[in-house]
Amino acid sequence: MSPAGRPGGRVRVTADPDWYESAGISLGIRVGDLVFTSGQAPVDEHGGTVGAGDFEAQARQALAQLSTVLTRAGSGLDRLVKVTVFVTDMAHQDVFARLRAECYVAPFPAESFVQVAALADPAWLIEIEAVGAVEPGADDVL
Repeated sequence: MSPAGRPGGRVRVTADPDWYESAGISLGIRVGDLVFTSGQAPVDEHGGTVGAGDFEAQARQALAQLSTVLTRAGSGLDRLVKVTVFVTDMAHQDVFARLRAECYVAPFPAESFVQVAALADPAWLIEIEAVGAVEPGADDVL
């Protein structure tokens, strides 16, 4: 049965282990041909912070987490539609621009790059949330 045909039309995206389940939130929610991710932070599969104090290491980890969630939902970094990047220091914009060039493909997604006062964990320097398009025929991925 396709996700759109499931009760409520919403399907929870999970991973094993699911690093957000203990917080009572979903890694992502798939609705029809779109997947909406929670903010993906620089954490490992056990919820520990990766790359303390190292923006590039944290950004790479957050992008890897984002890729995992999108893939689990039948999407991928190559199918991004909208990305919101939250950082604690706008000075990291050039580093993220370089990493973005490694990950995004044309047509490039819409993106907002926002400085915030703090993220959920004081050690986090970045968090990324996104909307991705689901691959045609990926109904049974979840």
